Amino acid sequence: MKFSHKQIILVLTILETGCSQKGKVTIMDNGLVMEDLVVGEGAEAQDFNKVVVNYTGKLEDGSVFDSSLKPGSGPFTFTLGVGSVIKGWDMGVKGMKVGGK
Repeated sequence: MKFSHKQIILVLTILETGCSQKGKVTIMDNGLVMEDLVVGEGAEAQDFNKVVVNYTGKLEDGSVFDSSLKPGSGPFTFTLGVGSVIKGWDMGVKGMKVGGK
C-alpha cells in the first residue's frame, strides 16, 4: 500500500528496545520512509519484544498531529510483530536499538 496524498512522519524514541546507521534513510516498498536520527546501543528490537516508545507524528508540512510528549500523554507500549498496531509501527521499530531515534 502506498501513501497517497500526505506523507506521515513519525519520530520515535525507543526507550526499552530501540537502527543501525545515523542518517541512513530507508524507503520500504509500501512507501514507508525511515531515517535513523540517533543510533541506539545494544540488541535490535525483534518480533515479540515488548517496546516502549515516545513518538511525535508529523505531516509532510511539519505540523504535529499527535505526540506522546504532550502534557497528559505518555510512552506507547506494544508487542512488536504480532499485528497489534498498524504495519508502519512494526516495520519502523523493528531493528531499532535502545536509545535510537
